[in-house]
Amino acid sequence: MALESLLIVLIVFLVMVLLASIKIIMQYEVGIIFTLGKYSGTKRPGLNFVVPVFQSMHKVDMRIRTIDVPDQDAMTLDNVSVKINAVLYYKVTDAAKAIIEVEQYNYAVSQLAQTTMRDVVGSVSLDELLSRRDEVSDKIQKVVDEATDPWGIKVTSVDLKHIELPPDMVRVMAKQAEAEREKRAVIIKAEGEVVASTNMSKAASVLAKSPGALHLRTLQTLNDLSSDQSNTVIFAVPLEILRAFEAVGDFGKKDK
Repeated sequence: MALESLLIVLIVFLVMVLLASIKIIMQYEVGIIFTLGKYSGTKRPGLNFVVPVFQSMHKVDMRIRTIDVPDQDAMTLDNVSVKINAVLYYKVTDAAKAIIEVEQYNYAVSQLAQTTMRDVVGSVSLDELLSRRDEVSDKIQKVVDEATDPWGIKVTSVDLKHIELPPDMVRVMAKQAEAEREKRAVIIKAEGEVVASTNMSKAASVLAKSPGALHLRTLQTLNDLSSDQSNTVIFAVPLEILRAFEAVGDFGKKDK
């Protein structure tokens, strides 16, 4: 009976060891194996076996991860205080380095992105930050990517989400934009007046060369006024008509 009991205990123990040694790795993961504390290999997705006690395994997610970089107070090159935040995308390319070379690589990438973002914003002016946001984002991405390369991490993209300006700066920029719009309106109006004066000069030249053209234009204007509902209409009689009446009167006096 004692031998049978020992055999049962041994079988149960072996079953427990077998179950403990079975590790399932998902398709988007890899397993980093340490044997007696030393890195001994990488396990691929599927069913894997790990020797209990002597070996341990750390799973690493190989999918693209997203880090929401919190609001950061930064000073631009022209001494304007701004508050910015961004979103960073990265993935692990070397799982062994991500585990061995850095502790909590997700936290390390986040902290590096924050400091880099403040440094890059401090190297550009406010106008460049607002008008060249994509270039600033690319610069942050390159700096962070180079710094994380020894960790086996690839930073794929960095996007600035929001740039918050001080209230007084917002008012100044609004006034500047309004002044710019007024400037454009004045320029456009002046250009229109130049074009209109040029066309009127050409029309006057044509009317002067064609006898009776001015009278036809006058009749056309009177026709347009007839559709107006105003009660008072002032007629501008061309000087040529008055001269024609004067010529007719002189001719009548000569006949008498």
